[in-house]
Amino acid sequence: MKPAKDPIDRTGLAPRFWETKGLRQMTVAEWEALCDGCGKCCLNKLEDEDTGHVELTRVACRLFDDTTCRCAKYEIRHQFVPECIVLKPENIDSHAYWMPRTCAYRLLWEGKPLYDWHPLISGDPDTVHAAGVSMQHRTVPEFEIDEDDWEDHIIEEPI
Repeated sequence: MKPAKDPIDRTGLAPRFWETKGLRQMTVAEWEALCDGCGKCCLNKLEDEDTGHVELTRVACRLFDDTTCRCAKYEIRHQFVPECIVLKPENIDSHAYWMPRTCAYRLLWEGKPLYDWHPLISGDPDTVHAAGVSMQHRTVPEFEIDEDDWEDHIIEEPI
């Protein structure tokens, strides 16, 4: 079964806008279009309190759909997951360190280019999955794993 197409409407966006605008200059539509649909930001992470090093786990948020790699309740997610972070241009400086290494928000924040498989480059929302970068069919829901056992589910970031 083929995953659902990317719900982000990219019509009306200037070509390669991310190369001419800073993160804080983007419209809401441009900001949202940066999401590549990998799903890695929806994984539960473990942070070493001493070093600040962040590890990804394959334990996904209870709202994560690992077929589509999207939040099942994106617009109303805070009703179910109040602690879900809303990444915005105003708060990226304090959140970029835990974002996935392939994340467009983090890459642009670091002054790096997007990968060729990014949907804004390829024009196809499925290239993130075809490249093996996404978490499609690789997660376990958080309600199945005790938080004390998350360390057993640490993974290397698929890049």
